[in-house]
Amino acid sequence: SRQRRLNRVLNSSHDRKLLALMDVEGFDPKEVTVIVKDGKVKVLAEHKEEHTTTRGKEYNYKNIMKEISLPPGVSEDEVTYSL
Repeated sequence: SRQRRLNRVLNSSHDRKLLALMDVEGFDPKEVTVIVKDGKVKVLAEHKEEHTTTRGKEYNYKNIMKEISLPPGVSEDEVTYSL
């Protein structure tokens, strides 16, 4: 289940401090951008799909944007992330 996967991730990160965990399921890694700037971590994800049906073209679009302030004393150079 998703909760068990999250627990495994949290348990495996015990040697590092985890600032945030985001669910980007359904997004290709190329569609996810992480920016660390001005004391903040910004995560952007955007997915577009186009389907042709008997009625014409249908478009699906979804995006996520989350911005997290770094805790005091944490340098932007210390931030790491993975998908």
